[in-house]
Amino acid sequence: MDKKNFLRLAFFAVGVLVAAYVIRSGYLDELSFDNLKARQSELQQWTRTHYTHAVVSYLLVYIFVAALSIPGATIVTLAGGAIFGLFPGIFLANLGATIGGTLCLLGSRLLFRDWVEKRFRSRIEAVQTGVEKEGAFYLLTLRLIPVVPFFVINLVFGLTKMSPGVFALVSFLGMFPAVAVYVNAGTRLAEVQTLSGIVSAPVLLSLAMLAVFPWMAKVILDFFKSRKIYAPYVRPSTYDYDVLVIGGGAAGLVSSYLSAALKAKVGLVEKHKMGGDCLYTGCIPSKSLIRSAHVAHLFRRGAEFGLQDVAPQVDFSKVFARIQKIISHIEPNDSVERYSKLGVDCIRGTAQVEDPFRVRVDDRVITARNLIIATGAAPVVPPIPGLADVPHYTSENLWRIQEAPKRLLVLGGGAIGCELAQAFGRLGCEVSLIDKGSRLLAKEDPDVSEF
Repeated sequence: MDKKNFLRLAFFAVGVLVAAYVIRSGYLDELSFDNLKARQSELQQWTRTHYTHAVVSYLLVYIFVAALSIPGATIVTLAGGAIFGLFPGIFLANLGATIGGTLCLLGSRLLFRDWVEKRFRSRIEAVQTGVEKEGAFYLLTLRLIPVVPFFVINLVFGLTKMSPGVFALVSFLGMFPAVAVYVNAGTRLAEVQTLSGIVSAPVLLSLAMLAVFPWMAKVILDFFKSRKIYAPYVRPSTYDYDVLVIGGGAAGLVSSYLSAALKAKVGLVEKHKMGGDCLYTGCIPSKSLIRSAHVAHLFRRGAEFGLQDVAPQVDFSKVFARIQKIISHIEPNDSVERYSKLGVDCIRGTAQVEDPFRVRVDDRVITARNLIIATGAAPVVPPIPGLADVPHYTSENLWRIQEAPKRLLVLGGGAIGCELAQAFGRLGCEVSLIDKGSRLLAKEDPDVSEF
């Protein structure tokens, strides 16, 4: 038996034992508002003579109700105040709710998370990322709003990777205000006529407003962190630009255009060619190559369309001349002239960030309120012994090929490696594709990789 199945069995066994104890004791029969009011004096008298037994029994009942999401948590919370008084009742009720809620989270995690991750992998990954960054704030906010069902929060967070310790601590703090309200009502049980009269609309609104405080605190903390980061630097009295973008590739061009459209004064620094990887070494040339390869592939499949199959005669120099022609056709759209007309001040040179407000471009220092760094990336050449000593291509210099390589070895089975391997293969080259991973296109669904 593996560790996970053992934990599932252990969790189930403990749950059965606690359930048997609570059911046999008859405590669940007491979980009604009228019965609690009728037996309040009796329960208080019994608690005074059997205090330790009463505390343990109360905690077990609360943990049982919270862990299995059984209706009755409100009555148990009221009972904490009615039996133990205000402060002991708040502590015991909050402790029982925290332990029970954490057990519910663990149960949800053991029983359901693997199934949910397998079925909704792409969606759950986004949720996991959000929980890793702001999970404690999300949980605290939800705990402070009593209108959100207690058991729903436990079950949903069980599907995330939040640690049980963090979940328990944040839950204990977040449930405190609502628990205090209900326990306080329990201390005045004789004055309360119905459950609906315990928490009025203003009280609910006040509890909901408490949920805003964690986010207000975060904003304030971020503000002081920002002040601390910028403290060593002197802000310019005036700025040359509202936004200075470093890098004239796809991201830099879009950032510049949108900023200018919003009436900001924009500067764009580019040391080489406007358009970047997308225009010269990425999207445009690769899709042009794929198009030529696709046409060659259709030649060989003529019979499928009622035509005769034809072995295409591929002239690599013309294929790659066509690619350069397409680049030249699109080039004006990314040119300095066009972006200057759009209101962007295009600056040729190499940028070096000196501080959060100043960028040196060659011999000139430019000031800006905001910087956008969009300098792109470069191909990674793997550290294979001897590779640096032999001619090889990357996605940057591949487009200078004039003759068809008889054999081509492609290292990397990601999107770029797969599309280039397919294109060169369809154009008549003998291609081998190598990847160190267990499957091709590792970022895609396994079904795509298998195909």
